[in-house]
Amino acid sequence: MLRQFRPALLMIVVMTVITGLIYPLGMTGIAQLVFPHQANGSLIEKDGKVIGSTLIGQNFTSDKYFHGRPSATTEPDPKDPTKTVPVPYAADNSAASNLAPTAQPLIDRVKADAAKLQAENPSAPVPVDLVTTSASGLDPDITPAGAFFQVPRVAKARGLPEDRVHQLVQDNIQGRTLGIIGEPHVNVLKLNLALDAMK
Repeated sequence: MLRQFRPALLMIVVMTVITGLIYPLGMTGIAQLVFPHQANGSLIEKDGKVIGSTLIGQNFTSDKYFHGRPSATTEPDPKDPTKTVPVPYAADNSAASNLAPTAQPLIDRVKADAAKLQAENPSAPVPVDLVTTSASGLDPDITPAGAFFQVPRVAKARGLPEDRVHQLVQDNIQGRTLGIIGEPHVNVLKLNLALDAMK
């Protein structure tokens, strides 16, 4: 009986060392050498302080900034741990709302958000990504249409000409990877940093 257990136990130990230690440490080392910025979280620094990551959205609420997609992430309620409260872009609790398209709470929220945005810019249709959440709730990007839609509000709040803000959005559109993968998008944090840097 011991003869049959010994190879099985040896295989568990060997595979644990290979797949649990050697492979992850090797991949981490290669990533640090080849892609150090990405391997360390694609962090963005300003004045020597980390202010965010290009991979995780942030909750910009001021009219002076471009807003990202809504976030459905939640955290336990500090007053009642059996309940949750909305905490946008909570990276430690990435999740979607899991509401079906026919769920009344989702319909009500989307209608309210769309009405608010339509009042902000009545001359343009509301882009869908400004009223729908992503699967992770952490999406840092919006569509170019979502950014262009917000130009009048941001320009007015900052006292800037709309054409300058429009050009800033245009300059911050990231195309498809290798020309074919994904869709053109705008990273909201990078766009807002570029906006702050405008003279």
